[in-house]
Amino acid sequence: MTRREISVDYIARVEGEGALKITISNGAVENVELKIFEPPRFFEAFLRGRDFREAPDITARICGICPVAYQMSAVQAMEQACGVEVPSPIRDLRRLLYCGEWIESHALHIYMLHAPDFLGYEGAIDMAKDMPGVVERGLQLKKVGNKIMSLLGGREIHPINVKVGGFYKTPTRKELEPLAESMKWARDAAIETVRWVSQFDFPAHERDYEFVALRGDGEYPLGDGRIASNRGLDISVAEFEKHVSEDQVPYSNALHARIKARDSYLVGPLARYNLNAHQLSPLARATAKEAGLADQCRNLAQSIIVRSIEVLYACDEALRIIDQYSPPSEPSVSVEPKVAIGYACTEAPRGILYHRYQIDGEGTIQDAVIIPPTSQNQLSIEQDLRALIVEEIDLDDETLRALCERTIRSYDPCISCATHFLKLDRVEC
Repeated sequence: MTRREISVDYIARVEGEGALKITISNGAVENVELKIFEPPRFFEAFLRGRDFREAPDITARICGICPVAYQMSAVQAMEQACGVEVPSPIRDLRRLLYCGEWIESHALHIYMLHAPDFLGYEGAIDMAKDMPGVVERGLQLKKVGNKIMSLLGGREIHPINVKVGGFYKTPTRKELEPLAESMKWARDAAIETVRWVSQFDFPAHERDYEFVALRGDGEYPLGDGRIASNRGLDISVAEFEKHVSEDQVPYSNALHARIKARDSYLVGPLARYNLNAHQLSPLARATAKEAGLADQCRNLAQSIIVRSIEVLYACDEALRIIDQYSPPSEPSVSVEPKVAIGYACTEAPRGILYHRYQIDGEGTIQDAVIIPPTSQNQLSIEQDLRALIVEEIDLDDETLRALCERTIRSYDPCISCATHFLKLDRVEC
């Protein structure tokens, strides 16, 4: 009996702490475990007993890279529970804030975390020695995204200007205008980014994923829409938990999500693109075509191109919103609590982020459920790794280990986001 064990104690260039263990026995893959060992953070428990207006600020602390996603899902769930719909100018500003997060998060992943895999570098610092102009472009793109978050959110990390009902303060047209020049530069830089990454050497690995994303009504989805898939799923956000379950596995401090009627699914840029490519801006669509992307893409490694296309789209969308912006009469609308359950799902950079809250008549949170993108992708990650190993099983351990890490990074997992809750059994003795 021959037995191989391939392990990675700490997966590099991802957000959070995770490990990988693969066991191959007699030439067959016996076990694949993505071991998320970062301690759970219990955010749902922290929310119980708090006022519903506190949810945006508490949930923003779940992630320093995608705090806007958590805030947007939280405020929209609370507004849905209370029967409130914000006016168009506030919705547009929220969409603009989300564009900022997409730009800064995607730029970080493309340039600092993922590109070194294709170019043979240990990391971005080594890459910068040979390609200083390229790395500088990535840093400047991220900075533009941060400028949007700072202006609309009050600060770049864990924004403080978002509230249930709108914002504490909204900008004037004059305050938004300087962003336009930065966005024009960023749009050109995004086009160059697409052209740059499209020249990478991509492996031919493809998988028949079930893509799950919001499906926008006439626009590429960021903040709202129905939840859809390429295999017939088409549900309201309130129906999400009827179709998706979460399971705990002994080796991970994060839950694994699956579609009850089938199995694993994939969320994130590749899913959004496959379901909504026709709703990209004309420039983004033309640039995608120039990069060789069809409207359907099942090669996970090419998600770096799709992320670049989404940066370009976010720049286009930000410019559109700035150009058409008319300040709301008030920065927020009044929201009065009532006994209700609220649901919301928005598109974080890494995929759909689902929130459900139950509140009482005083606005106290009785229950909270948050299902982040990386929890939803974990099962798919393991299945991708298994398929890769089966196909490349004759490679030496070191090469196979590197390919597995590269596959994980293609998902841009945010491990810290995924570890905020565990299902615990209490035993009285």
